[in-house]
Amino acid sequence: MSEVPHLRDQSKQLEPNRVLIAKRKARQWSRKRAAQELHRLGASRGLPEPEAIEKSIYRHETGRAACQDPLYIELYCVVYEATAQELFGDINPVAASANQLSGVRSHKFIPAYIEARRVPDLIHAEGMEAAEAKFGLECHCVNVSNANGECALYVWPFGVAMFHLVEELELPSLAHLAIWRRKTYARDLEWASQALRCSLSSPVDASYVLSAYWVHTPSWQAHELDTALRIMCIPRILHERDSEMSDSSLAHAELVERSLLAEGFEHAEMVPFGFKGISIGYAAWSGVVYYPAAPRRALSEDEIVNVELAAQAMWAYCESINTQVEQGLDPRVPDQYGWRFLRAARSRLINARPQETEYHKCMRKAILDTSGVLDHMSEAIEILR
Repeated sequence: MSEVPHLRDQSKQLEPNRVLIAKRKARQWSRKRAAQELHRLGASRGLPEPEAIEKSIYRHETGRAACQDPLYIELYCVVYEATAQELFGDINPVAASANQLSGVRSHKFIPAYIEARRVPDLIHAEGMEAAEAKFGLECHCVNVSNANGECALYVWPFGVAMFHLVEELELPSLAHLAIWRRKTYARDLEWASQALRCSLSSPVDASYVLSAYWVHTPSWQAHELDTALRIMCIPRILHERDSEMSDSSLAHAELVERSLLAEGFEHAEMVPFGFKGISIGYAAWSGVVYYPAAPRRALSEDEIVNVELAAQAMWAYCESINTQVEQGLDPRVPDQYGWRFLRAARSRLINARPQETEYHKCMRKAILDTSGVLDHMSEAIEILR
């Protein structure tokens, strides 16, 4: 009998989690409906049936049990679009995954069309020097200052300038990479545009950012590595198209990441160019990823960079021609960079060189096919003819 008052005292001391209750009621959900939503998101990760989840929700909401399970915390954050701090107050942070994204170098290519007549001005303003030709495309180059990594500025005589920004990545997950990529693209476009405006004293806008990832020290387990690289090739698959970059969107991206790493990821537009035991490589419209498993036999980092520099330079040039047509204008280009120049450049990009390795040939073809640059060049050739 002496234990009964003690138990009654305990029940009086229970502290409901009013935030969880309010979040659920704001959606006009019963606990049963909330359990179904959590189960839908977490089913692939071994979550129990909705009936058992409903009991857990009851215990978490009424204060009969503290929510300390990292999986439940993540699911609550996604379903209720809130942070763990907002839902549970001061809690111990969930330990970072052992698969922390490290040993990865990001290469960003940021082109802008500045017109051929302004190329000499940019070369003079930046003190640029002639650089090694990329697939027969002569260019000038100079290192420039950027707070986020090593950066070089290239310019081609047909009127394309391009920044090549290299950043070492230390991020907790692929989900963080997807969010970082989306946030920094806007930042880098603005920086590149402003830098060119200052050098040329005229309005210039950078066109886009394309990424290539060089994975020199992967942190994933062997059975996850190939899938992880596929996700890196198209990281936008982890977040919703129009979602804001909030804590809840990151939590959702982490859930998608874990599900894909467990189940695998395929994409029809992704082209592999690795060789078993030597390398893993993928190219897609949104970027490129490469891991040299046997560095002495695999491609070098510069080989991938040089193909991208040439491909993106031609893409930006042809885009300027096609844009003029779409605006109802007759495209104007210097005579020496007309359709014959484009035909010769396309031939150099397509055709293998006598000393080219099979690895390089596959990489070059994968990048050209997925970038759409060859179709872009063919259309520009027909327009100029």
